[in-house]
Amino acid sequence: MSVSPVKRQKMESALDQLKHHTTVVADTGDFNAIDEYKPLDATTNPSLILAAAQMPAYQKLVDDAVAYGKKLGGSEEEQIKNASDKLFVLFGAEILKRIPGRVSTEVDARLSFDKEGMIQRAKRLIDLYKEVGVGKDRILIKLSSTWEGIQAGRVLEAEYGIHCNMTLLFSFAQAVACAEAGVTLISPFVGRILDWYVANGDKKTYEPSEDPGVKSVTKIYNYYKKFGYKTIVMGASFRNTGQIKALTGCDYLTISPKLLAELSKEHVKLTPTLSVKEAQACNLEKIHLDEKAFRWHHNEDQMAVEKLSDGIRRFAADAVKLERMLKERMFSTENGK
Repeated sequence: MSVSPVKRQKMESALDQLKHHTTVVADTGDFNAIDEYKPLDATTNPSLILAAAQMPAYQKLVDDAVAYGKKLGGSEEEQIKNASDKLFVLFGAEILKRIPGRVSTEVDARLSFDKEGMIQRAKRLIDLYKEVGVGKDRILIKLSSTWEGIQAGRVLEAEYGIHCNMTLLFSFAQAVACAEAGVTLISPFVGRILDWYVANGDKKTYEPSEDPGVKSVTKIYNYYKKFGYKTIVMGASFRNTGQIKALTGCDYLTISPKLLAELSKEHVKLTPTLSVKEAQACNLEKIHLDEKAFRWHHNEDQMAVEKLSDGIRRFAADAVKLERMLKERMFSTENGK
C-alpha cells in the first residue's frame, strides 16, 4: 500500500521507528557515519579498522599508533603488535567522543583457540584504553565464539569485570554456551547465515520472516528471554533492510552505514516482531552444554562450522594486512628502503 506524500512527511523514518524498540549500533570505524546516524553504541573489527586506516582523514591516528609502537621498542614483531593494538584503541577512543554508549574492540582472531592469549590481549586493550582516559565500563571486548573464546569471556567477566561481546556466532550451541558463561553481549550473525544457505541450497531468495539468519537470531532471543538470561542479543551482519525490520524488538542491532542510510529514507510502519512476552510463551527447552556437548552440537550444524572457521580466517587475514600496512609505515623508510 502506498503512503501519501503528506502522511510520509509525518511518519517517522524506519530508522527512527526502529530506535523506539531496539538499541541501534553503528557497525563502522568511520566517524562521519557515526556523527550522521547518532547510534548509542558502535562496533569495530579488523576489517573495518583496515578500511578506515586507509582513508586520508584518519592518517594522524595511524601515525600516532606507529609512533607508540616505536617508542615501546622491542623486536620488529612486538613493535607492530603494539602499534596495531594502539590503533584499535585510538579509533575506539575517537568513536567514544561521538556516542553516549560503548564501543566494541576486537581481540586478534589469530588467538581464537587460545583462551589465555585472549584473556591477556583483552586486559592489554583495557590498559591501553585506561592510558587515554577511557574506563572499562565503556568498552566491550570482542572475542570469537569458539569454546576457548567463550571461556575467556567467562573469566574476563567474572574475575576482571571486563565486558565481552561474543562475535562470529552462528549456531544455537554457541548462543547457549555464551549465556551460561554470563557474557555481557552476543553478536549472532544474520547475513552470513543467509549467504551460506543461498550458496549451498536450491533456494536463492527468502522472505524476511523465513530468512535463516533472521530465524536463528529469533530463536536465540526467545531462548534468552524465556529463561531469564541477562546477556544482550545484538543481531549483526545484515544484507538488506528486510532482515533488520524482521528483527525489530531485538535488544540491539548493529548496522552498516549503507543500511542505516536506507532505513533513514524508508517510511513504512514498523511493528516489533520480537518481544519478551512472546518469548516467554514459546516452546523451547532449557539445555546445558559442557565442552563435549558444545563441540558435538556445534559440529552438527554444518553452516555454523563453516562460517565460524571462514570468519576467523577472514578477520585474521585482515589483521595481517593491517600489520603489513603498519610495518611499511614503521620500517620502510629505514635502511635506505
